[in-house]
Amino acid sequence: MNLSPEDIKRILLEALVILALGVVVGLSVNYRLVFNAFAGKPVVPPARSVAEQAASAYPLPLSLEEVRQAVAEGALLVDARIEDVYREGHIAGARSLPLADVDAYLADFLAQVAPERQLILYCSGYGCPDSFDLGLRLIDEGYLDVWVYEGGMPEWHAAGLPVEKGGAAR
Repeated sequence: MNLSPEDIKRILLEALVILALGVVVGLSVNYRLVFNAFAGKPVVPPARSVAEQAASAYPLPLSLEEVRQAVAEGALLVDARIEDVYREGHIAGARSLPLADVDAYLADFLAQVAPERQLILYCSGYGCPDSFDLGLRLIDEGYLDVWVYEGGMPEWHAAGLPVEKGGAAR
């Protein structure tokens, strides 16, 4: 297939028009983020209070450092992975509440963990929806201070932080 110089120019022009439209649409949707970035303002939304999060009805993400601080202040880590994976290794002190078996373990969890307790749920890292889905379920059950550690076990382990083996869903 031989393209003439005119065909190449037309293709390049069409590609440039598509790129320009993409930039315009992207900037129109994210103008505030871009403006704040160039103005030197923070682009990360400010931390939300427990009441604000409860009103959102969704568990919000926490970074590794925020998780460590919250755990030091008494937050409960909850592992949403299946029980066999939990036994192979979990964050030290974490409680197992596998999303796959939540109906079997939820009554005990509700009886043992106060609804006002801060919960930090995690699973197998970014892309694993189990912790978020479990968070939605716990919010539906009345827990108001529910967060998700998206980095999960992979990030925790890579940071060289304490990991335990054994245990069971409780």
